[in-house]
Amino acid sequence: MRIERLPLIPYGRQSISDDDIAAVVDALRSDFLTQGPQVPAFEQRVADYCRVPHAIAVNSATSALHIACLALGVGPGDCVWTSPNTFVASANCARYCGASIDFVDIDPRTFNLCADALEAKLESAEQCGTLPKVVIPVHFAGLPSDMERIHALSKRYGFHIIEDAAHAIGAKYSNGVVGDCRYSDITVFSFHPVKIITTAEGGLATTRSLHLERQMRLLRSHGITRDADEFKYSSEGSWYYEQQCLGFNYRMTELQAALGISQLKHLDEWVSRRHHLANTYDKELSQLPIIVPVRPAESKSASHLYVIQIDASRTELRRATVFERLREAEIGVNVHYIPVHLQPYFRALGFKSGQFPVCEGYYSRCISLPMFSGLTDAEQKRVVQAIKDVFS
Repeated sequence: MRIERLPLIPYGRQSISDDDIAAVVDALRSDFLTQGPQVPAFEQRVADYCRVPHAIAVNSATSALHIACLALGVGPGDCVWTSPNTFVASANCARYCGASIDFVDIDPRTFNLCADALEAKLESAEQCGTLPKVVIPVHFAGLPSDMERIHALSKRYGFHIIEDAAHAIGAKYSNGVVGDCRYSDITVFSFHPVKIITTAEGGLATTRSLHLERQMRLLRSHGITRDADEFKYSSEGSWYYEQQCLGFNYRMTELQAALGISQLKHLDEWVSRRHHLANTYDKELSQLPIIVPVRPAESKSASHLYVIQIDASRTELRRATVFERLREAEIGVNVHYIPVHLQPYFRALGFKSGQFPVCEGYYSRCISLPMFSGLTDAEQKRVVQAIKDVFS
């Protein structure tokens, strides 16, 4: 007798509608596949949503982090600090610039960069003359970091701030919107398919600074400008352009921007759906030996991820056992993240186990459950039942 396997429920999945497809098809049929009207239109819509003057769309959030560092003058001899609980791009962007990297341990409740640990590390670094040029707090799982506190520390110690909001478009913080750059120089978003909205691949940086906007726009496209008001030499004719710095080809395509414009219409709706799913998980998992994520009252998470921790004080089951049993049940759980400092590349730079114990402890217990706007109530019931079966 053949046993039918249930379909896999992934931890994340894009939602693509007929309207999205039509928007991309319209872009394909237009006169522009790149460097046309859709990219600036997408930038303006994100800027309007985030209540910020400037938005620069690029081909990935990694590219946005890179040019954000460069725009802030990061280079050899500088140091950038970030959270060890993140994707490697949050640290790699500093290395691309020739700078060194260091980490600040995380808050045990929010899993974000800990403001107390940051303050202590800054005090020590000031005495040693090793203060960072840039700090990159990561809004892990869509929950905003303690940006007011971090911003206050930046004023005291003189560092710049790049918000890594790859998980957090649609999040709210302190009566504002993540991306408004009230407490940072630059905010970076990701539009990878598992994120809140998608452009297939893509990223975007927001800023209040006209200077930083101009620098990032130059860096996005080979360092070239066609704006006569910015020329360093006299124009030779309407064909004239200038390369003013060493830039990159980090441009977003018209197809991606058209998809982003269509997706952005659903942002608040999809964040609301994610909160409904998170509330259901909170309720259904409350009696299990699991620690559910916190959602502080002073902010509203975008709920990009729903990360549980196995409570070792209430079960003998290890994270690996729970993970594999859920995968066997076709529940596509994941782990976010292996601490960056434990990756071989960063170990070769001198980092080692035990340096950031809160992050390492969190990593030993964490599992990301399926969380995406298209997750149906029936699918979530399957996830919950599978988890209950593991602990029964």
